[in-house]
Amino acid sequence: MDIFSKPKFFTNNTKGENAELLVELNSEYRDRRKDAVKRVIANMTVGKDVSGLFPQVVKNMQTEDLEMKKLVYLYLMNYAKSNPDLVILAVNTFVKDTDHVNPLIRALAIRTMGCIRVDKILDHLCEPLRKCLQDDNPYVRKTAALCVAKLWDLDQERAIDNGFVTTLQDLVSDSTPMVVANAVIALAEMQESSVNKDVFVVNVAIMNKMLAALNECNEWGQIAILTSLAEYQPLDSKEAESVCERVVPRLQHANGSVVLSAIRVLMIFLRYLRNDEFTNGLIKKMSPPLVSLLASAPEVQYVSLRNINLILQKRPDILQNDVRVFFCKYNDPPYVKREKLEIIIRLCNDKNVDQILSELKEYASEVDVDFVRRAIRAIGRCAIIIEEASERCVNVLLDLINTKINYVVQEAIIVIKDIFRKYPQRYEAIIPTLCQNLDSLDEPEAKGSLIWIVGEYAERIENADELIENFLETFLEENSQVQLQLLTATVKLFLKKPSQSQEIVHRVLQTATQEIDNPDTRDRAYVYWRLLSTDPQAAKAVVLSEKPPISVDSSADKLSPGLLDELINNISTLASVYHKPASTFMGNKAFSADAVRKAAVADARDEEQIMGEDTVTSPTAPAASAPKNVMADLLDLDFGSSEPVSTPVMSPPTSNSKSGPNYSADLFDMSSDMSSGGSDAFGGMGGMSGMSGVGGLNIGFQQSQSQSQNQNTATSGSSNAFGDLAGFGGFGQQPSAATASQQTQQQKPTQSSTVNDLLDLF
Repeated sequence: MDIFSKPKFFTNNTKGENAELLVELNSEYRDRRKDAVKRVIANMTVGKDVSGLFPQVVKNMQTEDLEMKKLVYLYLMNYAKSNPDLVILAVNTFVKDTDHVNPLIRALAIRTMGCIRVDKILDHLCEPLRKCLQDDNPYVRKTAALCVAKLWDLDQERAIDNGFVTTLQDLVSDSTPMVVANAVIALAEMQESSVNKDVFVVNVAIMNKMLAALNECNEWGQIAILTSLAEYQPLDSKEAESVCERVVPRLQHANGSVVLSAIRVLMIFLRYLRNDEFTNGLIKKMSPPLVSLLASAPEVQYVSLRNINLILQKRPDILQNDVRVFFCKYNDPPYVKREKLEIIIRLCNDKNVDQILSELKEYASEVDVDFVRRAIRAIGRCAIIIEEASERCVNVLLDLINTKINYVVQEAIIVIKDIFRKYPQRYEAIIPTLCQNLDSLDEPEAKGSLIWIVGEYAERIENADELIENFLETFLEENSQVQLQLLTATVKLFLKKPSQSQEIVHRVLQTATQEIDNPDTRDRAYVYWRLLSTDPQAAKAVVLSEKPPISVDSSADKLSPGLLDELINNISTLASVYHKPASTFMGNKAFSADAVRKAAVADARDEEQIMGEDTVTSPTAPAASAPKNVMADLLDLDFGSSEPVSTPVMSPPTSNSKSGPNYSADLFDMSSDMSSGGSDAFGGMGGMSGMSGVGGLNIGFQQSQSQSQNQNTATSGSSNAFGDLAGFGGFGQQPSAATASQQTQQQKPTQSSTVNDLLDLF
């Protein structure tokens, strides 16, 4: 041994696992080769790359061991795409296996050839597939039927030219129900992707053949046949009754999907029935299967409940006596409880409302806050749906308010607001109880609801101004929803109690126009100010007008009739679970790996083309044009326009005291030509130039002399009724000629600076 030789620290004499498998796959002993194939499949299952062993694995196809052949075929299906040139090595074995005496091997060979999605294999697939479609064994025929659908997905013209579609249509008349079911599955899938939609059209003959095979099929076959039957349109009521009678036994199936598929067919065929007695009997038979579905696992319950929700919207008389079945259990998942609660409301009527209210009151004491809120809202929906039970619902809500639980009280106030809208002037006696919980409100919706109640019934609340003042202390920090409600409630309070709320309305409008950044709140304040200054009677007619009561279904997510019919046609599918049409979450074609890959390549090509065009055109484009176009698009609200839009220039209007009202005055030049007119009912509120912080905001519209006299005459009687706002920050002080001239001179630079500020934002 040479002591001066360098040590080999980084040498690895051990071979890799794939090298060991390679040796085992070439072993002369069959057992060792079989164990090696099993190890290859195990490595493939856990995600290891064993594609390098493709030739050695393919050599082991020629064996009489069925287990080993299955393993090799599984390997081929997984790695055929990564080795398309080597797949040809297995073609001879595939063709030979399709002539094997064992039907299992024949079916396995044709199934594997259909699953290998390589173009080179298609040339060798047609002849074996034709033989298998006419095979004596039904197991081989049913496997070959599905293989036709796979061939159709790869090459439709080849499937049509070789007569496979016609042969598949003939298999619907096969004597074996299992073959009929697979033929229906394949034809239905091909129908979806066909251009002319003529591959599988259900007629009377096909319908009778499918019904004959329905009872003998397995679960998947029954679902496929029932799905195809749902597409059939009966010729008359008698034929519809005949189909329903033959489908009704499927309601007793143990599989929930079969039950829902049968109910789908019955719900569709109910449209064609004319015999009321038969219809009522059919509806009674549909109730027990739906109830039985609720004894399944929570996930199955959820799917069933979503479908039951649709069925009840279409046929409310189903399950009308089974409301207790939908009462929530303590161990139900939250998603199941929510769906049960929705169905309980749909089943609510004057006979079971007391029972339902008692149950909902119990739900309001649960620990799940979200479920408690939903239960309280359900009580309000009961009051809106059933007028006779509204008083009992209000009493239940008052009991919940007395619990003093924060989120319970707030949700109850929100619900009571809706009850007031539905039944105005009926339950005002409970308003003092609601006002006692003012300090416990911290959610915008609850605050907004109580503010709406105070404003709507201000004339019946003695300390309404104090309540509004309490909310106004945090006006600037409130949510926009609360700010909007406070604005409206303050104006209502002023119109109903002008002597007590002059200072309040002045302060609110001033704060909203000066210190609020939210455009919705600020614009509403401007609208109220202009409305009050122009015509108090019009303001009263607009703000205090009678609102229509909310409809019965305004608080429920009831679907439109057209959408409901479409979802009924898709019962037991994802569309019935999402309550959305399939087109909203599914593409027109299957999202296969090939389709995704081709779409990605096409998108990359388009992106490169667009980038190339931009590179060519960018040197000739002026550098300053981009910001200008962006600004023009933003102002024009047309983000897709490629043409530049000129930026509008805001020029001050020309003063003309003899013209009529300038209703087109912009918020930037509201002071122009508005100070001379206005209503005297508010003590000259038309000239607001003296109000601190709102200089030049004169909202009084100019009128001609005759119109001004008529208006003053008409509104003189209402001047005392609404009080005078003079003395509050300049209200009612008409500007002098010098002041008006100075404001007119200052208006132009103000407008220009405003436009510049807008441009600077971008």
